Amino acid sequence: MPKGSIKSIITYLNAIEGIPSDQFGRLDALVMRFVGTPQSGFVDLGVANPTRLEFFQRLSIAKAATKEITLIPGETLHFFVQDVARVYGLDSQKLQEAYERYFHLPEGVIIPETYKLPMGLDEDALMKLLAQISYKWHEESATKLLGAYNRDQWFYYVAIASIVQKEAANIEEMPIVAAVVFNRLELGMPLQMDGSLNYGIYSHQKITPERIRNDSHPCNTYKHKGIPPYPCTSASIQSIKAVLEPADVDFLYFVRNKNGTHTFSKTYQEHKNNF
Repeated sequence: MPKGSIKSIITYLNAIEGIPSDQFGRLDALVMRFVGTPQSGFVDLGVANPTRLEFFQRLSIAKAATKEITLIPGETLHFFVQDVARVYGLDSQKLQEAYERYFHLPEGVIIPETYKLPMGLDEDALMKLLAQISYKWHEESATKLLGAYNRDQWFYYVAIASIVQKEAANIEEMPIVAAVVFNRLELGMPLQMDGSLNYGIYSHQKITPERIRNDSHPCNTYKHKGIPPYPCTSASIQSIKAVLEPADVDFLYFVRNKNGTHTFSKTYQEHKNNF
């Protein structure tokens, strides 16, 4: 149920297929004023085929039947789908199939966020809802940050942000890591960033020399120059903003230090000395 006036709620109800009555009108608006304004959000009526009066009564007192699910920034669709299946009692394979119906990229479109989603949705309906939420967020964010929404351009930035998300030790480092990415691209250097290899089922695995040599996936930035054709993981708004406003530095290298952050350098010799 949407937030708004009783008139707008009547309009909304008339647009829904399957409501247990014919068209709603003035009399129903009076009933709503008498029994109480409906709750907003997803609500569970708790009964099938209610009478007209019972329908409005239950709308006014019903509580949302929801559960929370969180997509952590940097996590991959593979593990998120498993979490959704566990929390909502759904089939992970059917969720994946539904994802492929509603999303144009294999990764990185669902926004890392905590969602309160209604119980009772099947795999298709749940993924359709996540698609509606996510694409609306992307369009609004792109319009706010760039002035317009060009889907291909926006998701190019999100793809870079997904690497920054995995590489940066904290939010403060993100603009510097983004600058390293752009500096390397400008010089025609491969990115060679381990975080890009934490895609899919490898989200939580340590990157080994064997993976670097043998993994032919587009997210292997050791083997493939440039930016992967789609995000390798989910990317937060902070990482996207870092990509849109990278730091003004000429660093090309960085290595994790004993403090758990990174030491950045301009030359390979400096980089070796930082190990």
